[in-house]
Amino acid sequence: MTDTSASFIYVTYIRATPEQVFEAIIKPEIALRYWGHANVSDDWQPGSTWKHVRASDANVVDLVGKVLESDPPRRLVLSWSNESQQHDPAHTSTVAFDIEPALEGVKLTVSHTDLQPDSGMLAGISKGWPMVLSSLKSLLETGQGFDL
Repeated sequence: MTDTSASFIYVTYIRATPEQVFEAIIKPEIALRYWGHANVSDDWQPGSTWKHVRASDANVVDLVGKVLESDPPRRLVLSWSNESQQHDPAHTSTVAFDIEPALEGVKLTVSHTDLQPDSGMLAGISKGWPMVLSSLKSLLETGQGFDL
């Protein structure tokens, strides 16, 4: 049995509306501006597939999964795996985006769970999520994300 007890949680506050944050996560043209990848799904409804496509090469899909929950603009939950490991449940984790009004904007909590301790995925997302979410915050507040 594989140990998937590790998790990574990141909280940030963004001067934006819940709708703006939710759309920034699911609209490919917006995600490209702060993530360097497009998040693509046919309809972002539970059971639908999604993929994370490189901006530099639309033929390269790095991450894939299914939409597990979708409650716009409050919550989106996705299964998450490397494209090459998508059929191995031991290498599939879960990402939840929880968006709630707070202060003069929103509180965004990203919970990445079901990770293997000491895995490459945990190491990668522990570095990646802070950069991506800081870039998202910058894009929504200033109009410009970071080049990731």
